[in-house]
Amino acid sequence: MAIQNNPELDDTSLTFNPSEAKLCLIIDTISVIAWRTLADGSGEFWNQRWHDYTGMPLEAARGWGWRAAIYPDDLDRIEQKWRADVASGRAGKVEGRLRRFDGEYRWFLFRYEPLRDRFGNIVNWYGTNTDIDDLKRAEEALRADEQNLRLIVDSIPGFVATMSATGDLELVNRPSSEFFGKTIEEMRNWTTNDAMHPDDLPRAIDALRRAIEVTGEPFELEVRHRRADGAYRWHLSRCRPQRDADGHIVRWYYLATDIEDLKRAEQKLRQDEQEFHRMTDAISQAIAVLDPEGNLQYANRVALEQTGLTLEQVKAQSYFLAAFHPDDVDRLRGERDAGLRRGEPFQLEIRERRKDGQFQWRLVQYNPLRDADGGIIRWYVTGTDIQEQKAVEERLRNENLALREEIDRSSMFEEIIGASTPMRKVIAEITKVAPSDSTVLITGETGTGKELIARALHRRSERATKPFVRVNCAAIPQSLIASELFGHEKGAFTGALQRRVGRFESAHGGTLFLDEVGDLPAETQIALLRVLQEREIERVGSHHPIAIDVRLIAATNRDLNAAVASGTFREDLFYRLNVFPIALPPLRDRVADIPLLLEYFVGRYAKKAGKKVHHINKHTLRLFKDYDWPGNIRELQNVVERGIILGDADTFSVDESWFQSKPQKSSMPAEGLPALADKEFELITAALAESHGCIGGPSGAAAKLKVPRQTLESKIRRLGINKYAYKAGSVK
Repeated sequence: MAIQNNPELDDTSLTFNPSEAKLCLIIDTISVIAWRTLADGSGEFWNQRWHDYTGMPLEAARGWGWRAAIYPDDLDRIEQKWRADVASGRAGKVEGRLRRFDGEYRWFLFRYEPLRDRFGNIVNWYGTNTDIDDLKRAEEALRADEQNLRLIVDSIPGFVATMSATGDLELVNRPSSEFFGKTIEEMRNWTTNDAMHPDDLPRAIDALRRAIEVTGEPFELEVRHRRADGAYRWHLSRCRPQRDADGHIVRWYYLATDIEDLKRAEQKLRQDEQEFHRMTDAISQAIAVLDPEGNLQYANRVALEQTGLTLEQVKAQSYFLAAFHPDDVDRLRGERDAGLRRGEPFQLEIRERRKDGQFQWRLVQYNPLRDADGGIIRWYVTGTDIQEQKAVEERLRNENLALREEIDRSSMFEEIIGASTPMRKVIAEITKVAPSDSTVLITGETGTGKELIARALHRRSERATKPFVRVNCAAIPQSLIASELFGHEKGAFTGALQRRVGRFESAHGGTLFLDEVGDLPAETQIALLRVLQEREIERVGSHHPIAIDVRLIAATNRDLNAAVASGTFREDLFYRLNVFPIALPPLRDRVADIPLLLEYFVGRYAKKAGKKVHHINKHTLRLFKDYDWPGNIRELQNVVERGIILGDADTFSVDESWFQSKPQKSSMPAEGLPALADKEFELITAALAESHGCIGGPSGAAAKLKVPRQTLESKIRRLGINKYAYKAGSVK
């Protein structure tokens, strides 16, 4: 608080009066410590703030008692300054620590001014104490930060300097001083002429001037700085501006990093590249060098002579259009870019345009060169003439195509033998559906060749070169069927000692054939339905879906409509599988094919046994035509193999006793359906009623009648019996 001199003030005005009381009240109310001393500097008055802060009564502070509140280390300095200013009559200020009532010391700024009478004599001193402890702490923290920053800057292995907004040097770090052999003060008065190579000086000055006076943008350049011993070393110099909140540049930061070793390595690399160019130009094979992104850096003499292009033309963007066959350009670009992204060696077969305008096949091989950290720094490319090899491949391809067409004309559908009307219908259906990816459901009795049809569908599809995986659903225990189809993770169940890939994954890209699909358990039916809907699977013990691309072909000898009606097969799964149904006729419905089948299997097994069979016995042929063949083609095949093994003549024949198509007379009581031809209808309907329409299983109608299930199914269809009428709840 400052009290101005009053020239009209005399000694009588210092007498305590109401005006002074009012002034004391004001002084007690202000937010700083205020005090008054006598002309000799001894204390006379302190306001209430003094007492509140120090806890010292007025009586104790009067005279020179106030010194007890000053920090001991500051007391001499403050008192000397105070006494000197009192003696000189000058206003002044001093900083010191003042003790609070709780014993803590805080920094204060002491300000004081003299009050003079009209004759210029000092009457009193008036002063204030302002708390500046927070400011002092902030200053100390700032100084500590500056010291830490200085340590950091001095530890940077390069030149660090700050310049004013106009480019005047302000600060440099210790490494700079050591490199140039100059003190920091000497460097402040230094010019760039003393620090830089004469050849680099114009570039550096121009870049700095443009940044400071024109652009205000950061810049960098490579220059040579002169060391204390006179030697020059290359440095990468970067200069960046610092801006205030309004975007104005307040200073520039300069950082120079030593790149001498890098420059020498680059020089060595250039020399090595020149030597490499001399060597590759002497090689009689086309060679090119690319950067990591695939841009051409160099092509040897042979490569340029073959194309008739210059190095500049090869580097141009239009190189692909000028150098390669138009039909190969898009493919070449895509495969080349993909190979470069993979970062592994790869090769391409392309047709390159020669300088005479003709195209020639070449094998182009790409190999990466990596640095010590594994990063690609170059691609080396070689081109090999494969024109003659491609001509041979084309000739062989044409020969194979002609041979394949001949085979297709001579053998209708691999091992599918038959020319009867039912078989011609099946072959027509195979021809139509095979090229698609539609799901096919093959139905038919056991032994009719369902797997053969499935393989024919696969071989005539676009997936013919991919896997064909077969699964017999009836032959796998129900507890393992999910693991077999979808695979399992290690530890998914007891005995799962390692991860296993399921049949769906094995068939990825190809065809999966589910034989006896009607025997799938209910929980597996649900999982299979999800696979058909989502086109993804989950291994047992995993919750991560795996996308699969599989064409599904299913087969069954069961009546799935009946299974759906009885609730043993899911209706929604049936419709998913039954996209394209193919029903294989039993052998008894294609009797016209029996001579063809008999001739085929006789020739096959005779060759296998090393025998020569030229004829088929007419009686044997009649027996084959008259027999019911409940086991269908598989049974016929077995009979033929047995006959070949037992026969020795060049005419094939079998014993009539091998066929049981007619009932045998016997004195023993007859058992089962074959002995009751006249009562088949009654016995079948009675057995169906007793088993509630169930045909298979230990309590089914087939077991009660002691006949194979397939045979009973055939007779039910032949007799026109409605087996669904005997389901539980249907018969009254």
